[in-house]
Amino acid sequence: MQQDKRDLMVNDKDRLLRLLIERSLEIRPVTLSSGRKSDYYIDCKRVTLSPEGAYLTARLMLEMIHPQASAIGGLTLGADPIVSAISVLSHLQGRGLAGLIVRKEPKKHGTMSYVEGPMLDEGAKVAVVEDVVTSGASLLRAIERIAAAGYEPVQALAILDRQEGGREAIEERGFHLQALYNRRDLGLDDQKAN
Repeated sequence: MQQDKRDLMVNDKDRLLRLLIERSLEIRPVTLSSGRKSDYYIDCKRVTLSPEGAYLTARLMLEMIHPQASAIGGLTLGADPIVSAISVLSHLQGRGLAGLIVRKEPKKHGTMSYVEGPMLDEGAKVAVVEDVVTSGASLLRAIERIAAAGYEPVQALAILDRQEGGREAIEERGFHLQALYNRRDLGLDDQKAN
């Protein structure tokens, strides 16, 4: 039974990667949100906002989340569909992870807070997610704001690590980045060799 579960996960991981390559990947010069220039662009929301993509992302990332975490959160907008999909799937599986959305700017009225979502106990453990990590700045900003809200970020997860220094920046802050895929998985290095 355990082997069947591993085989299903491998198939789900291959399928999600195929969706990302087919629907999200563009090979062209682009300026990223970090200001860096790149020879490719990947818009994970094209997949994470689709029914199958949302399910596969949630299924694979939920398997990675520490058992002690009681919530997942991330910086809007890239993390929004990931957080929502994981929260829903966790409910269906009886785990019940709350979802937290971290604003880029504080709310202009009411609580004036950066973090939206259900009220959690002080010190609640939160897995922090992101779609794509380049410099690591967005994931680190989400970690900081979740911590400032009184919660404890316990891990950093991403769909794709572009392998451009983000992992190292995140590790300097005491977190190990767990990513489903990296640049090599996209086959980009193979294309350059041809």
